[in-house]
Amino acid sequence: MFVKFMNVRRANIEDLKPLSILFDAYRQFYQQDNDLSGAQQFLQQRFEANESVIFVAEQGEKLLGFTQLFPSFSSVSIQRLWILNDLFVAQEARKQGVAEMLMNAAKSFAIETNSKGIILETDVDNVQAQSLYHKLGYNKQDSTYHYFLVV
Repeated sequence: MFVKFMNVRRANIEDLKPLSILFDAYRQFYQQDNDLSGAQQFLQQRFEANESVIFVAEQGEKLLGFTQLFPSFSSVSIQRLWILNDLFVAQEARKQGVAEMLMNAAKSFAIETNSKGIILETDVDNVQAQSLYHKLGYNKQDSTYHYFLVV
């Protein structure tokens, strides 16, 4: 499939069903069980509580990919920042610029909201994503460690 006439826009609650399908595929990519109902419920809660910002890439009526941003803040710089938590492109639309367009939409949104920037993480072995992030001007942070507490 050649991605032509693609549009990137902010998702809304009307996108819930097709977005849930993509979101469930994204979760399965990360070795999670198929759970379309759970994916839909999670996204619906984010929409209803206005807890995230989701951009979708579409061609006609078909969603090709999405990125989801969660708000955060830097106390030290007293500025908003965005956590780019999710980025996914459907298998049939990969290697056609969809991820880059979604990332650019996230960047534009961060600028529009006067944010300090966007923070993201990726697996050490996800070299394809790392290449895209580097190409788009993201800097790998070697000055800090990330820790995680399972509760």
